[in-house]
Amino acid sequence: MVVGETRHEVDVLIIGAGPGGYVAAIRAAQLGKTVTVVDKGKAGGVCLNVGCIPSKALISAAHHYSSIQHASEIGITVQDVKVDFARVQEWKNSVVDKLTGGVKSLFKGNKIELVTGEVFFTAEDEVRVVNGYEGARYQYKHCVIATGSRPIEIKGFPYGKRILSSTEALELQEIPKSMVIVGGGYIGVELGQMYAKFGTKVTILEGLKSILAGFEPDATRFVQRNLKKLGVEIVTEAMAKGATQTDHEVTISYSAGGEDKEVTADYVLVTVGRKPNTDELGLDVVKIKMNDRGYIDVDQQCRTNVANIYAIGDCVPGLALAHKASYEGKVVAEVIAGQPSAIDYKAIPAVVFSDPEIASVGWNEAEAKEHGHQIMIGKFPYAANGRALSMNAGDGFVKVIADKESEIVLGAIVVGPEASNLIAEIGLAIELAATLEDIALTIHAHPTLGEIVMESAEGALGKAVHQINK
Repeated sequence: MVVGETRHEVDVLIIGAGPGGYVAAIRAAQLGKTVTVVDKGKAGGVCLNVGCIPSKALISAAHHYSSIQHASEIGITVQDVKVDFARVQEWKNSVVDKLTGGVKSLFKGNKIELVTGEVFFTAEDEVRVVNGYEGARYQYKHCVIATGSRPIEIKGFPYGKRILSSTEALELQEIPKSMVIVGGGYIGVELGQMYAKFGTKVTILEGLKSILAGFEPDATRFVQRNLKKLGVEIVTEAMAKGATQTDHEVTISYSAGGEDKEVTADYVLVTVGRKPNTDELGLDVVKIKMNDRGYIDVDQQCRTNVANIYAIGDCVPGLALAHKASYEGKVVAEVIAGQPSAIDYKAIPAVVFSDPEIASVGWNEAEAKEHGHQIMIGKFPYAANGRALSMNAGDGFVKVIADKESEIVLGAIVVGPEASNLIAEIGLAIELAATLEDIALTIHAHPTLGEIVMESAEGALGKAVHQINK
């Protein structure tokens, strides 16, 4: 029961304090709007609290541990290496706290009000916010829905003590002896490889023909090889049927290769996708249009069918990426402020923080051809790069795709160390409609991994120096 309600008026009300919502709030405040952000959870949303940041912190820790274990390859012998996983978790949490604290400081500095509570639409220009026994009504001129998404729970695998979503998998206080992962997408591969490096016996059950199915086979083969080196068992074309839990373990039944099988582990991690958080907002009250999967329909300016209500991030169609949400947050704030801004996804990168990393931007070969381009390709291996070899990291390549007539860069894929950073240069090239020659003529410092990008562009032009031109 809510005891009394306060009433407020605001220019922009933003529902959700994740990487979409908080960026939209800051940009709107910079553009002179009064802004209130409401979230039932913590500032920073899934990304900062139970997603991007904590997972990458643990992945980084696992990489350090693995590097120390294999230091003998470069002449360094280390004995008695141990992992205090509780302390690893403490460090991870400290990283999260710094970043979420930073968001709160930015809100304060930009005079943005942060309110905790659950939101329900009551009219096209008003919501009700409830937090326990307290309630408030917020009348707004513009509203941005940035409520994000949550892990999908599948039949036969109810989340609990032994059946985990990615959220719980990031909070374990001890390294499991064994874990089964249902789903071989980027979350399953990232977390599976992380735990395998810490010593967990990992089994990945993937329903499709390969893990990381959204990427080309020549990109994923390096990751699959490293997973196998870690003892990870990958079962493709596998259908998980159900799970039986005890206090100490869980047994998963599945079918693969025409046979019914079982595997027992300490935990099962389910990573089969995410669903939008749009089902408890009362969107039917204001007749917001959604598709049959619960995603909100928006136009090129992130506007819904209700003129003063917008939506961004994981609750709209498209890839569930934090940087996509942040980009949309900037666009929607500018639209609200009357600027002629619109979304353009041609240069949004996708990254898998696997070992080695995989990153892509723009179109792949098939997509470029589907859009009517005759293409030219430049590909250069990490194994021929001095900096990569000096890092003992020769696995991977950079592949650049360009239009054959104009030589304008259309897309790229990078596999290898620092792929997540290298992809930005090619994203900028696509954004600027740069040509292969623009990249090739840009002087890259030596020795750096960035030279691989330059060499791939030179290779496409038939001007490769450090490999034989074909």
